[in-house]
Amino acid sequence: MRALVAERLAGRGAERIMTASPRAEAPTTPVEAMVPAAVLVPLIDRRAGMTVLLTQRTEHLNDHAGQISFPGGRAEDRDADPIDTALRETEEEIGLTRDRIEVVGCLDTCVTGTGFKVVPVVGLVTPPFTLTLDSFEVADAFEVPLDFVLDPANHERREAAFDGVGRREFYVLPYRNRYIWGATARMLVNLHDVLLG
Repeated sequence: MRALVAERLAGRGAERIMTASPRAEAPTTPVEAMVPAAVLVPLIDRRAGMTVLLTQRTEHLNDHAGQISFPGGRAEDRDADPIDTALRETEEEIGLTRDRIEVVGCLDTCVTGTGFKVVPVVGLVTPPFTLTLDSFEVADAFEVPLDFVLDPANHERREAAFDGVGRREFYVLPYRNRYIWGATARMLVNLHDVLLG
């Protein structure tokens, strides 16, 4: 699997745009005016099979409180590029240092209904490593088997009404007692599309 990931993502940039839901309308805010951000999609190379590392955000945050997400956040002026943003934010949020991460490429840029333009940076992580969670931002970190993510049977489409935007369709990947949805689920579906599409 490591070879497939490296081959499919080698040098891949985030030129294409994806919306955070399967049939979302084009965003009303121009993409150029959105807040630039980046996340790391950490693929852990375990002996038993590759996994995806995810975090659960704390309940008191202003943006995406309590949701499952990738480590990452908004770009800062000191960041050289989205890769730098993703690696810096990952170290700040979960203590995974950049020397443990081999960046292999990017997924499609994800635009969110909350006005962010997010570049998902895919990195291979080889154990062992130790996580140190920023308790202000991160309530938990956990791993999901990559095989689960790559199985289209786990890419459920749901629909719900959201305040101010009407009904929206979105992806959900229910894993054990976790509910992975929204932009994170869309990025995982995009990972499937890039690796197996």
